[in-house]
Amino acid sequence: MQNRLIDFAQSLGLPLTNAQADTLLKYAELVLQKKDFLNLTGAADLAELVNRHLCDGLVCAAKIYAMSKIKGLETFTAADMGAGAGFIGLTLAAALPHAQVTLVESIEKRCAFMNWAALNANIKNAKIKNARLGQNAKWEFDFVTERAMGQLPDILGVCLAAVKPGGVFIAYQGEHPQADQTDPAKYGAHFLGLEPYVLPVDDGKKRHLALFAKND
Repeated sequence: MQNRLIDFAQSLGLPLTNAQADTLLKYAELVLQKKDFLNLTGAADLAELVNRHLCDGLVCAAKIYAMSKIKGLETFTAADMGAGAGFIGLTLAAALPHAQVTLVESIEKRCAFMNWAALNANIKNAKIKNARLGQNAKWEFDFVTERAMGQLPDILGVCLAAVKPGGVFIAYQGEHPQADQTDPAKYGAHFLGLEPYVLPVDDGKKRHLALFAKND
């Protein structure tokens, strides 16, 4: 599984060390340890968890890594909204050591799990925030991500509200992305485009990242 993570990251242009891969696998083992008690995932084993969830997180990490290089950011902030069990946010933190990653989740027991997992997997650049988007919070992150929070037209505004001017919102989308059903101009942003990708073991199913930039 270590080689799976490293090779997949390399295919995306994302450098991932053995130590970083081991951190991700430690986190995955913690998820499996608590998954039934906390209803964290339907993944049956480590391989499924790595292929379906951690590699999904690496896709976004690779995109953020590339954009941070283009922007000349040596350090930056990122946030994963509706973080759930931390599949995207903790993967970002482990894969992007120069980022400060905030995981925003409204369900307290999931936040407790993510704090415990980050501590035990030694992911030091992750911060867990028990909060609901749009409720008395003022955030400005360089990058904001979201997977499975809801329909893109419904969540675009509240996610873009957490992006700083010049920053980017990255939404996970399936085979049929909803970007053409949105109006980012209403939220002071514009559509950058779709990035198609395929996970390592997914029968060739095409998925997408939808990218929106907050206007300066």
